[in-house]
Amino acid sequence: MPSFRDLLKSTKANIHEVDTAGAAEAIAKPGTVVLDVREADEYEQGALPGAVHIPRGFLESQVEGKITNHDAPVVVYCAGGVRSAFAAETLQQLGYTDVVSMDGGFNRWKDENRDWRTPATLSADQRNRYQRHLLLPEVDVKGQQKLLDSKVLLIGAGGLGSPAALYLAAAGVGTLGIIDMDVVDASNLQRQILHNMDRIGERKVDSAKKTLTGLNPDVNVVTYDVRLGADNVLQIFQGYDVIIDGTDNFPTRYLVNDASLKLDIPVVHGSIFRFEGQASVYLPHVGPCYRCQVPEPPPAELAPSCAEAGVLGVLPGIIGSIQAMEAIKLLLGIGEPLAGRLLAYDALEESFRTFKVPRDPECAACSIPKEDLVIAEYDQLCMPHPIAAPANA
Repeated sequence: MPSFRDLLKSTKANIHEVDTAGAAEAIAKPGTVVLDVREADEYEQGALPGAVHIPRGFLESQVEGKITNHDAPVVVYCAGGVRSAFAAETLQQLGYTDVVSMDGGFNRWKDENRDWRTPATLSADQRNRYQRHLLLPEVDVKGQQKLLDSKVLLIGAGGLGSPAALYLAAAGVGTLGIIDMDVVDASNLQRQILHNMDRIGERKVDSAKKTLTGLNPDVNVVTYDVRLGADNVLQIFQGYDVIIDGTDNFPTRYLVNDASLKLDIPVVHGSIFRFEGQASVYLPHVGPCYRCQVPEPPPAELAPSCAEAGVLGVLPGIIGSIQAMEAIKLLLGIGEPLAGRLLAYDALEESFRTFKVPRDPECAACSIPKEDLVIAEYDQLCMPHPIAAPANA
């Protein structure tokens, strides 16, 4: 029976090994992937910059999800060069064509004062909480850390804001801002799932904060119990990565649109009416903005509010969840956002349709330099819709 030494010797005969200097030379070339196959506790104490981390025990099951190009140059390392040798052989068996193992491993690399750093890591509790995210190559630890460092502002703690906020909090978005100046009413509870019977009469932002922090203590909830207007919109929006628009009136939608263009912040739009909903994403000065899609508000009789026309309680849950998904895609830089597209949902038909929305070269908002855009109120243009309670959908 062969010994461990025999097995290691045989493995090293089948792979290409380089010393730390050779590894550094390979890593400096564009397109090289650095793979760390140590255990999580070793990796957390220090690693090569930009290394992909897959513990040796999970290599076979995870590597093809994290290193998709089988022809990419790969430098594998562990603590001393043993696990990386076996990993290199496994990679070759899986069809990777350009793999080298770094002899001496991270310990020698560090002893030679080469570049390394302590990677951003998740706590044990966070690893457990976000475990299903970490299994996704598109998210993993790096993506989850990005979510924890992100800031999303929700306009409204109502029908659309409720599911969006709940899913963003559960996903670990680190800062959630919520704007709403209304109080919880019994008529809200048919669809506004952030709130409950015990909170009737309570400020909506306070009720929302209790629910979200109870769901995930990682999340910092910043509340704005104010009317959103031209006098404060830029100050409130400043510093956020994504805006989720859950408003139910045209003045606020136009105001949100103009402020997002001014500050270059993407907006995830959602709207609902009876049994129908819509969602879209507006990337400032890249795709169309809201005013490309709706240059002027329709007559009041053609756009009654939910309080006037009614809304099926489940509907905002569907559209608000889509808004949360689009926000997460933007934060992680994955998938194709709904930019330049309007997603229309009909609950009675149970159908989704997607319509292309072109950018208007003569749009009053996005066709001019953002420096020339004036932030103003739109009340008179869009009356009689109120904007005192901006998101009671």
